[in-house]
Order: sequence, then structure tokens, then C-alpha cells
Amino acid sequence: MSESIHPAAPHHLPGFITAPGETDVLMVVVGIILVGSVLMVGNFYLHLHTMPERMAHKSQKLQFEIVAVLGLLALFTHIHIFWVAGLLLAMIDLPDFGTPLRRIAGSVEKMAGVPPGDEETIRAESDARGSAAEAPDTAKATAKSEVTSHA
Repeated sequence: MSESIHPAAPHHLPGFITAPGETDVLMVVVGIILVGSVLMVGNFYLHLHTMPERMAHKSQKLQFEIVAVLGLLALFTHIHIFWVAGLLLAMIDLPDFGTPLRRIAGSVEKMAGVPPGDEETIRAESDARGSAAEAPDTAKATAKSEVTSHA
């Protein structure tokens, strides 16, 4: 075949029209730009989505865990109110109730005359008494579970 141009075609073709059998440079460039833009938008979306978790990371552990769970729920269910709730919870500083309660408990132990290190031994003794009293009940529960497993 000859390389002649059709007589009705213009004599100066634009640069993006490629000859048969050659690489289409415009398509390759557009493909690279498309992949790059999809990766950039996805990275921005994930960065924006984790914003409440990064804000709550500086706060208490319980608050951070609740915000993280809300973020995962929003990510997997596409219910955006979970993300908004996580963002609002991350912005609010929750008061620390644990420290004053531990101090009150320590003061009450001092007033009662219980040494501070004895709570493990008290728990161990109460667990030993509780397990001895519950021993016949566990035997009945085991027998019941064996009977139901055969059915």
C-alpha cells in the first residue's frame, strides 16, 4: 500500500493523530495522568477519612477506640453519620473520671486500714471461696451440656 493521504483529507494533520502501527502517545500520557489522579484522590480521601482518629490519638485510650470504631463503621457501611459522630467525639475532651475514682478508692482503703497491696490477695481468697461454692453447679452444667450435645 502506498503512504499517500486521501485527497479529501487536510494536508497538515494534528500531532495527536498517529499513523497505523505506531504508538499512540496521547493515549499513554492520558492513561498515566488518569492512574496518577485516581491514586492522588484515593490518598486524599483516606487521609481525610482518618482525620478523626488522628485527632483523637492525643486523647484518652477509650475515646480513641470509640472514634476508631466509628471510623471503621463509616468506612465499611458508607453511613456518613458515623464519621461525623467520630469527628465530633474527637473534638470534645472527655473528662477523666478514672483518676479521681481511683484516688477515692485508695483513700477509702486507707481509712479502712487495708494495705494498698492486699487487693490481689482479697480477690484470690474470694475467688477461692466462690469457686468452692460453685463446684456442684459446674458439674450439673457439664452434665447438661453433654446431654444437649448428643441430641
